[in-house]
Amino acid sequence: MPSARVPPDAPPSGPTADLPPALLLLGPTASGKTASALALARHLPVEIVSVDSALVYRDMDIGTAKPSAEERAACRHHLIDLISPEESYGAARFRDDAIALMRAIGARGRIPLLAGGTMLYFKALRDGLSDLPAADPALRRALDEEAAARGWPALHAELATLDPEAAARLAPTDAQRIQRALEIVRLTGRPLAASYAQAEDAPLPCRLLPIALAPSNRAVLHARIAARFDAMLDAGFIDEVRRLRTKYHLDPALPSMRCVGYRQAWEYLDGAIDADALRFKGIAATRQLAKRQLTWQRQFRERWPGLIELDCLRPDLPAAVLEAARRLLDA
Repeated sequence: MPSARVPPDAPPSGPTADLPPALLLLGPTASGKTASALALARHLPVEIVSVDSALVYRDMDIGTAKPSAEERAACRHHLIDLISPEESYGAARFRDDAIALMRAIGARGRIPLLAGGTMLYFKALRDGLSDLPAADPALRRALDEEAAARGWPALHAELATLDPEAAARLAPTDAQRIQRALEIVRLTGRPLAASYAQAEDAPLPCRLLPIALAPSNRAVLHARIAARFDAMLDAGFIDEVRRLRTKYHLDPALPSMRCVGYRQAWEYLDGAIDADALRFKGIAATRQLAKRQLTWQRQFRERWPGLIELDCLRPDLPAAVLEAARRLLDA
């Protein structure tokens, strides 16, 4: 990958050209988003809006690589520590919250900087939301019970008969996405593609200026992921999950405990795996997460005119991100 992939020099045109700007900073796990966002905050009047489905949970700090108190004091952050790990938070609520924050930050004369790695949230923000049914707790419990009895591969096979296109995109063990796909199909009686086609393009209060981080060498990113997971373990990650299980009414089916790392720590605390397997599975799951994030980014690159992509392994990454941001803001 080249050191930077930049858009044409033509200024934006159309109905969004007169809107105030919002910077977007997206990238896979361990790509340097936090350091780059803080570098932007030292030079530009930004407030950071987290685009991370795990940072919304209180008391989940180590395993989510949550910004430290010092980092959060250096720049105002939003959408962190919103809810209990017992609760759920999805793309619809994120979009509502992000739009409200963009308006409020702009009204203060500052620039929203939406930074994170939950690519579904970025897509929901840009493209709007489909007319999909809300989560159905009773149906989800029923699906969990079916999975406990038959296994997720069996439910994946059922999905393949109801919606072959959706099933083809999912691994047979991808419990969270299989559950949601089956939930939608059973509630709507139609394939996911037909449900997503009902999306309405809701207007945004800002024009979105995206910067994406991607590695020129995935092996280096994988090494970073392993080092970060080891650092999390050394920092007391297992004790954090143990405290969560004591403080809250949790189970492994909750979205919070399905987060990468927490799922494996739960297995370890249940005695299902040993410490070596915890480390191996945690690193492998994080690498798979990064792979999915990069797949999303490739789609964004192909469909999102104006996106600037930078090599996250370059030694001058924060300076390069700042230069890209200034270029986008000046266009």
